Amino acid sequence: MSSNQLRVTGARRPLRGSVTVAGDKSIGHRAIMAGALAAGTVTVRGPGGGEDNRRTLEALRALGVVIEERGPGELVIHGVGLDGLRAPGALIDCGNSGTSIRLLAGLLASRPFTSELSGDGSLNGRPMRRVADPLTRMGARIEGATGARAGELYPPLRVTGPASGRLTGIDHTSKVASAQVKSAILLAGLGADGPTRVREPGPSRDHTERMLAYLGAPIRVDGGLSELDPTGWDRRLEPRPLEVPGDISAAAFPLVAALVVEGSELTVREVGVNPTRTGLLDALAAMGADVVCGAERVVCGEPVADVRARAGKLRALTLGGELVVRAIDELPILAVAAAFADGVTTIRDAEELRVKESDRIATTTRELRRFGVEIEERPDGMVIHGGSARVRGPLRCESEGDHRIAMACAVAALAAAGEHSVDIADAGNIATSFPQFVAVMRALGAEVDWR
Repeated sequence: MSSNQLRVTGARRPLRGSVTVAGDKSIGHRAIMAGALAAGTVTVRGPGGGEDNRRTLEALRALGVVIEERGPGELVIHGVGLDGLRAPGALIDCGNSGTSIRLLAGLLASRPFTSELSGDGSLNGRPMRRVADPLTRMGARIEGATGARAGELYPPLRVTGPASGRLTGIDHTSKVASAQVKSAILLAGLGADGPTRVREPGPSRDHTERMLAYLGAPIRVDGGLSELDPTGWDRRLEPRPLEVPGDISAAAFPLVAALVVEGSELTVREVGVNPTRTGLLDALAAMGADVVCGAERVVCGEPVADVRARAGKLRALTLGGELVVRAIDELPILAVAAAFADGVTTIRDAEELRVKESDRIATTTRELRRFGVEIEERPDGMVIHGGSARVRGPLRCESEGDHRIAMACAVAALAAAGEHSVDIADAGNIATSFPQFVAVMRALGAEVDWR
């Protein structure tokens, strides 16, 4: 069998222990970029080491930034300042990372040279118009490929900044809340004349704003408005050390496993609990889950805590609106929790799941049906009848190379497979976000391994 396949056997005993998870992928991208733009040397501790963050790291190297890797979990970045990036000698490969390509487009929009950004087949099928249009309004030239949707823009992207002078700050109102779009515009705003403002209809991740403020950028947040105004600023990001907390999106998998495997109790230490990211915890609280945050503190502008989860009864909920925005990456594993809850759970307002690494509405629905779950696919979400998950024999799941689907299937298998085994195909992409997933789950007592 291929090592790209994961085998999980139903939990024979409770999951117990205390673990850490991969560094927050979203914060890791921003720490690498901010360190590269700083006016001096920046030490970054705790980056996750996943493939997505690796793509951002290699992109900055291609742009002339010297980055040392001092053992696992520590980078030393020799920042070149806001104007120090140089033209890459070849196409920049963003792999499967939507965050890399969109934020790099913003970063490069103000540079007086052309860069080409591409990715794998999945990334090159993801829409880029909502990033390209505001960057074009600021004065950059963004060219791309045509694809499935008329009028849409797809990678590879050619990003060309103004040959002379700076971009122009804009006042942009987004139709949907998107941290990637907002961050791309704000990063472009570092190289713009006049203020750059982004208004959103609801909250999205604010890691970019927190990190830029921590490094001394003139940025303010007021409700749904994020504003970067460089007037009177020396355009210098302070070279301060950065720490990346554990990724709540990675912690979601062992936490939900603890909730649905009978008798389990575990703690995930040093997890980022930024309120724009804790939709998972709020949704689990609404389900009656025994999940508690302790030892809360602030590290480099980001709130951090140790999160403990204990098995118990869960109840169904209706999940939509602002809470979906704050839990968008965790919806597949929340669907697994719903499959073991009492009652019928409805997830709505989640159309964005259609354009992730896979169509996560379709893949989550299909894979949970393999576990015997009664589930209905809807255009913007799904309806899940809890209490029906059960595996009656050896089972094979298809993750379509989507890391979150693969890990969600693994958690479902622990709770539903009994003495049976579940093979999860095309699971190698787990390395994009949580390369330590198997080791962490095994440390907690789960029978999970590569085949």
